[in-house]
Amino acid sequence: MGAGALPALICAAMVPFRARIENTSTAFLLILVVVAAAATGVRWAGVVAAVSGTACWAFFLTQPYQQITITSGADVETAALLTLVGIAATQILWSRRKRQTCADRQQLYLNGILRTAGIVAAGSSHTEGVIEHVADQLVELLGIDDCYFDSDTRNEAPAALVRDGTVIRRGRDLAVERYGLPTDCEIELRVHHNGITWGRFLIVASTRVALPSLAQRRVAVALADQVGAALATQNRSW
Repeated sequence: MGAGALPALICAAMVPFRARIENTSTAFLLILVVVAAAATGVRWAGVVAAVSGTACWAFFLTQPYQQITITSGADVETAALLTLVGIAATQILWSRRKRQTCADRQQLYLNGILRTAGIVAAGSSHTEGVIEHVADQLVELLGIDDCYFDSDTRNEAPAALVRDGTVIRRGRDLAVERYGLPTDCEIELRVHHNGITWGRFLIVASTRVALPSLAQRRVAVALADQVGAALATQNRSW
């Protein structure tokens, strides 16, 4: 709402001065408004501001006034430039913000793995704490309902999250990022260390559509490996 209204208010405020201000100057001011709208991180806000700014600029500040009609060739070029620059600035700022968000997310994943590695390094007596900690992280990371550890791996679950982050069901790779994790069955994530299976996490996503990315699923595998390392250490200490 504000993204479209602000250019209109600014153009209306400049009406008393439009005879003394170059149209290119007012257009430049509107570009700044569009960039400010795009900087909010809402992609459509910059686009709405760009389109609204161009229309209001034509209506209030170009002749014939109070019409969205431009008769001057120079003003037509300025209007086109205002729209294109506004939309381009929106795209650039949105892409930059998206990259930054992705980088922040990757750092969070890394911090989670490092925290778990620190717990493992604290000693074999913390195995239960490691398992509980990783289960909680998996719930948050994957956006699932529940996750619990099972030391019995004799019966395979209908679906599995495997080493490369793929989710497999009945021999087929699932398009998780499009359709989400299965909601009608548990998904097993086996816990390995040095080629030995030490148990598995059973992932439950029954009440929501969880859409973890491939990167998130690979982090989940890495977290499970930390549990494998902890269990292997505990086994050697016995």
